[in-house]
Amino acid sequence: MGNVTGSVAAKFAFFPPDPPTYDVYRDEDGRLVFSGITADKNVDVHQLQTKGGNKIVATLWRHPFARFTFLYSHGNAADLGQMYDLFIELRAQLRVNIMSYDYSGYGASTGKPSEFNTYYDIEAVYNCLKSEYGIKQEDLVLYGQSVGSGPTLHLASKLHKLRGVVLHSAILSGLRVLYPVKMTFWFDIFKNIDKIRFVSCPVFVIHGTNDDIVDWSHGKRLWELSKEKYDPLWIKGGGHCNLETFPEYIKYMRKFINAMEKLSLTTQSNKQLPQNPSITESRHNKCLIFGKR
Repeated sequence: MGNVTGSVAAKFAFFPPDPPTYDVYRDEDGRLVFSGITADKNVDVHQLQTKGGNKIVATLWRHPFARFTFLYSHGNAADLGQMYDLFIELRAQLRVNIMSYDYSGYGASTGKPSEFNTYYDIEAVYNCLKSEYGIKQEDLVLYGQSVGSGPTLHLASKLHKLRGVVLHSAILSGLRVLYPVKMTFWFDIFKNIDKIRFVSCPVFVIHGTNDDIVDWSHGKRLWELSKEKYDPLWIKGGGHCNLETFPEYIKYMRKFINAMEKLSLTTQSNKQLPQNPSITESRHNKCLIFGKR
């Protein structure tokens, strides 16, 4: 029963587009190029080696005045070729860098999709951000959409100085998408319901009230279990794959970024305070076009 149910959950979780919607190649200068993208000096393309032995594709969309960097883990039925219009919009609207990647077995990434491969994938991307770009946890926001909430919370549960986490149409676990189970079984995948308890930064949950793939109750429960709750966004009438098309999506994303910026400034200010025992420091707690449906 366990093996059967686990394989069903795994089969549900991974739907890489076949064939992939893009390719990567090296130009005459030896630079990695992402097919379909017009000349953009603010995009870096990487092929990263993972602990699972795979080579995954990652793209960094840089904003010259970025306040933060997003590490974006996409949903289960898309690859980077279908996402870059969204990344261009988010970069411009939010003034952030966006590091995106394809899981093993997705797009031009090698290997096969699996729960643990997604964990190795996001760890490789995070290490790249640290070593290649000097990105600190305090300037990093992890963004997980649908199945992407799995690797997002895996990493967030291990990093305790993150600026924030965004959970977009997130799942409680793979099995809970299929069955209304009340406990966590060993054969389940993406046990977000357990990992959310170890996330110490602000968590912003976004979920559609009419999501017929991952019920709204998943988002509500993840928000309830968050230590550092940020006001959630419940998009009335929103489904699983169209939340970016609602005007409130980008409005509340901007609000979240502004709040994280203020929190960052407050944290820096507190670090500069002289050590004085009389001072008590307070603890601060394929949908691409915005606004159209």
